[in-house]
Amino acid sequence: MSEANRFIAPPAIDPLSAKNVTLSPGEADSVLKRFSVDSPRPMVCQVSRFDPWKDPLGVIDAYRMAKERYPELQLVLVGSLAHDDPEGEEWLQKVLKHRSRDADIHVLTNMDGVGNHEVNAFQEAAKVVIQKSTREGFGLVVSEGLWKGRPVIGGNCGGIPLQVRDGETGYLVDSSAECGERLIELLSDEDTCRRMGAAGREVVREHFLLTRYLHDYVRMFRTLAGLRPSERD
Repeated sequence: MSEANRFIAPPAIDPLSAKNVTLSPGEADSVLKRFSVDSPRPMVCQVSRFDPWKDPLGVIDAYRMAKERYPELQLVLVGSLAHDDPEGEEWLQKVLKHRSRDADIHVLTNMDGVGNHEVNAFQEAAKVVIQKSTREGFGLVVSEGLWKGRPVIGGNCGGIPLQVRDGETGYLVDSSAECGERLIELLSDEDTCRRMGAAGREVVREHFLLTRYLHDYVRMFRTLAGLRPSERD
C-alpha cells in the first residue's frame, strides 16, 4: 500500500453504551454505596487490567502521597479477571498485599459484580481519573474518563498523549511521585478540575466518539476517488 493510500483512524467510544451514557441523578451514588465507597468523600479511580504495565502499585503509591494531604481521600481500582489469566490473578494478589489494611483502597473486579454500568458510575463519581500506564496501546479508558468530564492523569506513553493534553485536559506523568504531585494539585483546585474536565469532554466529543468514524470513511473514499484536498475539507 502506498503512503498516499494509507489512513490512520484512532479508536473511539460509544457515548450511548452502558459504560458511557449519562447517568441519572443518584445512580452513581447508588453504585458507590453498594460497594462501600463513601460518596460524600473525595475519590479517585483507575480502571484497567491487573498487570505490571498498568502500574497499579504505583497508583497506590501516588494515592498515599495525596492522602497525607487529604486524609479523606479514597481510591478505587477496578479491573477485569478471566479464568484463564493466571498473571491477572497474580497481580491482583500483589495489589491486595500492597493495599495492606487501608480500608479506603477499594479493589474490585468483574468477579465482584462490577460491569460497564458500575465502571461508568465510578468514573462519574471520581474527582480525578488515573491511567498510570507504563506501556499502552491506545487506552480507550482515557477517553471514557475524559467523557465523564473528569481530568485524567495518564502515563506518558502509547496513545495516552493523543487523548490527554498536558495541562489542559489533565496531566501526563512518568513516575508515581509525579502522579502524586499532580493529584494533590488537582484535589486542591476545584476550578481547575472543572475547567480541565470540560475541556477533556470537548476533546472526546470532537475526536474520539463513534460519529468521527463517518468523517474518517468519507475522507478515505474521497481521497481514493482522487478529489483535491480542498474538496475533502
